[in-house]
Amino acid sequence: MKSHQTTQTMKPATAAKKLGVYLEATPAEFQAGVVSRAELNELQTNPPEWLRELRRNGPHPRPVVAAKLGVSISGLARGGITDPLTTEQIEALLKDRPEWLEKERATQAEVRREAARIKEKNAGPGPQTRQSRA
Repeated sequence: MKSHQTTQTMKPATAAKKLGVYLEATPAEFQAGVVSRAELNELQTNPPEWLRELRRNGPHPRPVVAAKLGVSISGLARGGITDPLTTEQIEALLKDRPEWLEKERATQAEVRREAARIKEKNAGPGPQTRQSRA
């Protein structure tokens, strides 16, 4: 057995994904180094100003944009959104409600309803067991 524990580290891209921020918008020192699990936990617990600002105003990565718009990442692509968006741009899309966004939101709502239906169906009584004949 090892008497010391090695520090678990991750690439900046992984850390940015876990933090929900767009890597290219993070400070250069964040992009250049590695992030330990302890550092990630500290960033999540006590975010520095740059992280609070990115989360507040963006630019946001596609998964965050999709969640804020209520669509899938594929729906973003179908709508022609391939770049990160700022909070202001997201709010403008929500205000203007382009046709593609309405269609993708409806599709996403249907997907969620179907997933809930399947979950409810599967949560019913367990599989029937065959009774043995004696």
